[in-house]
Amino acid sequence: MASFRKRGDTWQYRITVRDPFTNKQKEYSKGGFRTKKEAQIAAIDREKSSLNGYEQGEIGLANYLRTWLEEYVDGKLRKNTIRTYRYVVESHAIPYFGNIDLKDLKPLMYQKFINDKLEAGLSTETAKRIHNTINQAYKRAVINNYIEKNPCEGVKIVRREVKQLKYLEPKFVTPFLQEAYRRSNIYGLFFECLFESGLRKGEAASIQWSKINWKEETISIDQTLDFQPDEDDELFGDTKSYSSERVIKIRKSYMMKLQAHLKYQNERKLNLGDLYQHELNLVFCRDDGSPLPKSTLYNIFRTCLEKIGAPRLPIHSTRHTHAVMLLEAGADMKMVQERLGHHSMQVTSDIYAHMSKRIETRSIEKFDSYMKEIE
Repeated sequence: MASFRKRGDTWQYRITVRDPFTNKQKEYSKGGFRTKKEAQIAAIDREKSSLNGYEQGEIGLANYLRTWLEEYVDGKLRKNTIRTYRYVVESHAIPYFGNIDLKDLKPLMYQKFINDKLEAGLSTETAKRIHNTINQAYKRAVINNYIEKNPCEGVKIVRREVKQLKYLEPKFVTPFLQEAYRRSNIYGLFFECLFESGLRKGEAASIQWSKINWKEETISIDQTLDFQPDEDDELFGDTKSYSSERVIKIRKSYMMKLQAHLKYQNERKLNLGDLYQHELNLVFCRDDGSPLPKSTLYNIFRTCLEKIGAPRLPIHSTRHTHAVMLLEAGADMKMVQERLGHHSMQVTSDIYAHMSKRIETRSIEKFDSYMKEIE
């Protein structure tokens, strides 16, 4: 709705429109027009641009991103994706860009943001996850006509060379497991599972007995355990990505240890009765069936490393250790990719590029032995 009035020798318009972002009525006015007709034309143009969203200078980027999370992300995507998006918004985007308006983010400014994240030491994959989050938010802003163009398009994410991969030298694995088993059988089993399978700690902690195929000697991975859930019914979440859902083969020797553990656990269930958390059906758990504490896992891992004289490493290093042992045993990158659940072999190759010389040397040695046999 528009109204017009003459003030002195010039005309002024006043319009009221519904803000498509806040859904509230907003008022705009402007004067200085020589004729009423000029004021009417200007009012029509302003009303159209306001309804389309291109004049939404008052939309702060922080406000928009949080509203986008509420309206288009929360409850509509996988739980892990929601957490990633929210973490990127609150820990990276908002602290970096501050109080700028949605429309004020330009391509050069956004490229600098990505570059700064890489220079700060973040991995290429992390930078890609950050970019994906903000890019999705801006795609929606374009669809909703809040802006005309997406400033995130065309960004360059330069692959950073992995300087040093953190993994436990294979020679330390046996001494480490001996120390872990000395502390507790369940923690020995848990860490051996990580070295045997390359699973993430949350994936391993979520394994239920129903996920084990004794005949095929495989474990199905389709969930992860949240060590700090907001609610009890949020204990189990989605895997990191769709490609992380997989079925992995386990060595017979370790499967036999799991069978012995199952027998022990069944005895505990009989002894505790209703005090045991039967509904969780966890393989790796405390004696009452409850999940293993994250802090205890961390402390045992750290003290075992110290005991055997190995360098301090994160638990995630077991995943890299598994990959290194596979490659040293002769596995190809495709097998490692599928076993670890990477979404592409390029990711696997980038991470374990440092192993290429060892693999090349071993391959040449095998080729040399083969050629000697047929000469």
